[in-house]
Amino acid sequence: MEKHYMSERNLTMLTDFYELTMANGYFVNGKTDEIAYFDMFFRKTPDNGGFAIFSGLYQLIEYLQNLKFTQGDIEYLRQKGFNEDFLKYLENFEFSCDVRSVDEGTPVFPGEPIITVKGPIIQAQLIETMLLLCINHSSLVSTKANRIVRAAEGRNVVEGGARRAHSFDAAVYAARAAYIAGCKSSSNTIADCLFGVPAAGTMAHSWIQSFPSEYDAFKAYAKEYPNECIMLVDTYNTLKSGVPNAIRVFNEVLVPNGYRPKGIRIDSGDITYLSKKARKMLDEAGFSDCQIVASNSLDEFIIRDMLIQGARVDTFLVGERLVTAKSDPVFGGVYKLCALEKDGVIIPKMKISENVSKITNPCPKNLWRLLDRDTGKAIADVITLLDETIDDNIPYEVFDPEHPWKRKTVENFIARPLLRPIFESGKCVYKTPSIDETRKYCSKQVDTLWEEVVRFENPHKYYVDLSQELWDVRQKMLSENLNKFKD
Repeated sequence: MEKHYMSERNLTMLTDFYELTMANGYFVNGKTDEIAYFDMFFRKTPDNGGFAIFSGLYQLIEYLQNLKFTQGDIEYLRQKGFNEDFLKYLENFEFSCDVRSVDEGTPVFPGEPIITVKGPIIQAQLIETMLLLCINHSSLVSTKANRIVRAAEGRNVVEGGARRAHSFDAAVYAARAAYIAGCKSSSNTIADCLFGVPAAGTMAHSWIQSFPSEYDAFKAYAKEYPNECIMLVDTYNTLKSGVPNAIRVFNEVLVPNGYRPKGIRIDSGDITYLSKKARKMLDEAGFSDCQIVASNSLDEFIIRDMLIQGARVDTFLVGERLVTAKSDPVFGGVYKLCALEKDGVIIPKMKISENVSKITNPCPKNLWRLLDRDTGKAIADVITLLDETIDDNIPYEVFDPEHPWKRKTVENFIARPLLRPIFESGKCVYKTPSIDETRKYCSKQVDTLWEEVVRFENPHKYYVDLSQELWDVRQKMLSENLNKFKD
C-alpha cells in the first residue's frame, strides 16, 4: 500500500535528498549555528549570447516566506531514518538567513554572484535546490525571450507556449519571465490572473472547421468580437480563401458597424511570402491598419531572417522555442560555499578543480557595475570583497582576472552596486516592484549594453573583473593549495 505524507503541496520538500542528509549531518556534528556564505552564479550564457537576463526572484521570495516543515514532512523523514533531535529542530524551523540579490530584469554575466546567502549552514544548504530552480528556469526563459524581442526590432512579440511547456508551473512562470524580458502579452490566461501579464489570443483552426465554411466562421467571430477581430487565414488557402474571406467579413460586419479589423494571423506556409501578398491585398481593400500576426515554431533566428527578406509582419506569436528555450534549454546556475564564520572570524572557502572553469571565487562579495557617466553605457562589472567600496569620484583600475596584465583605468564613471538586501535575519525587507516596473527596468538596463555585447553571433565579451583585494586572496589560496599537494 502506498504511503502518503502530504495533504497539501509544500515546496519545502522540493529539494534534492542530499540537502536533507547534509542538514542532518550538520546537526549531529554540532554545526547548527555555524554561519555559512553561499553565492549563486552561472558559468555560461545560453546560446553563447553576450549576456543573460536575471529573473525568478519573485518565486524565490514566495518560497522563502513559506519555508516550513509540516508534520507530514517530519513523519516522512522519520521513516527515512533521520535523527530524532534533528526532526525536532525541523519542527521549530524558522528561516533566519540574509539574502541579497540583483533586481529582476538586470543583465548579468558569467561568474557574477547574482544571489548571496548568509546564515546558519543548515538553512543556507537546505534552500539550494529551490533557489536554483526558481532562478535557473526564469532566467533561461527571460534570456531567450529578450533575444526574440530584440530580433523583432520593435514589433510585438506574444508568448504562446503554454501547451508545450514542461509542466504547468513552467508554463505559468515562463509567461511571467517572458513578459519581463519584453514580450507584449501571453496566451496564458492564469498568468494574467496571477501576475498581470496581459492575456491575448485569436482563434484555432478547429473554430473555422466547426462551421459550414470559412466565411461563416469569420462572420460569427466578427459579430461576437468586433473590437478584437483577428482572423486565422491559413486553414484552407491563405491567399485564395483566407484573406479574401477576412476582407469580405471586414466589409460586411465590422465597417458598417463602425469597427476596424485588428488583424489576420498566418500559421503555416512561407510566412514571409504570404505576409507580403496579404499586406498588398489588405492595403488595396482599404485595411492598411489591419495588422499581420505570424506564428509557427518561430525563434530569434527565423524572425531575423524573415525581416531581412522583407516579411510584412507586425506581431510574432512565439511558443515552443521560447517557453522551452529549445536551442539551449539549460541555465547552468550553481550555488557554492564561499566562506564560513566562526566566532566572528570569516574563513574564506574555495572550490579548486582540475577544470579551471569550476574554480570558485572565495569570500563574501559585492557586485558593482561601472557605467560611463556621459553615455550611460556599461563599461565593466567588478566583483569585490563585501566590505570594499568603489569610489567613482576617483579613477579606478580594472583588469582581466584571467589575464591580469590587461589593465585599464576608468574615469568619469558611475559605480552602481547591484546586490540589494532581500531578506535580513529571515524577514523580507524588499518591496517587490510591479511586473510592469520590472519590465521597463529590464528594457532600460539592456539599453546600457553596447551593440557589440548584444549581437547574436560572436558577441563581444563583457568584462567581469575582480578587485585587486579579492584577486589577491584568490591567488593566495590557489598557491597554498598547490603547495599542499606537491610531491
